[in-house]
Amino acid sequence: MTTAPRRKDAARNRERIVAVARGVLDEGTQLQLNDIARRLGVGVGTVYRHFPTAEALLETVAAPGLEALAAHGEAALSDEDAARALTGFLARTVEAQVTDTSLSAVTAAPADALPRTTELRQTLSAVGRQLFQRASDAGAVRADVTPEDLVPLMCGVAYAATVHAAPAARASTARRYLAALLEGVLVDPVAR
Repeated sequence: MTTAPRRKDAARNRERIVAVARGVLDEGTQLQLNDIARRLGVGVGTVYRHFPTAEALLETVAAPGLEALAAHGEAALSDEDAARALTGFLARTVEAQVTDTSLSAVTAAPADALPRTTELRQTLSAVGRQLFQRASDAGAVRADVTPEDLVPLMCGVAYAATVHAAPAARASTARRYLAALLEGVLVDPVAR
């Protein structure tokens, strides 16, 4: 059975809902479907037809950022310099965490509302592990650091940059904190 294409007005409503949700998140406001409907001047049923839960809407807002990170990670796998590939992926990841307000909430959630989110998170995890393993195999990572260490370390960098820097300076602060962290993770990071 095939699904009928969306009507143009329905597709337009969906795009508007996602855009308003992005704005709400960027304001630092909690995402609530009733609030989105009110801001759009539409009935709450219109929002619920597209997104049955706030989590589904949040994940839809975050999807482009997750897709970009996955694509960057997959491209990094072709870099012959394993340490550079790993550090580049980590830098892109932490920068996305502090500049895209939807990513932290989605990546910290205990469960996914949408299958696409699960797929993207699995891709990111697999790519991160491959990049780490390549760098480890090349002797670029300290022997006592594991792939499991990366997630909490990266969360710590993102959290610290979010708490200690103004929004406009978060990305540069996160990069500086990450560079300091990598001094302790990589073998001879200065030579890289």
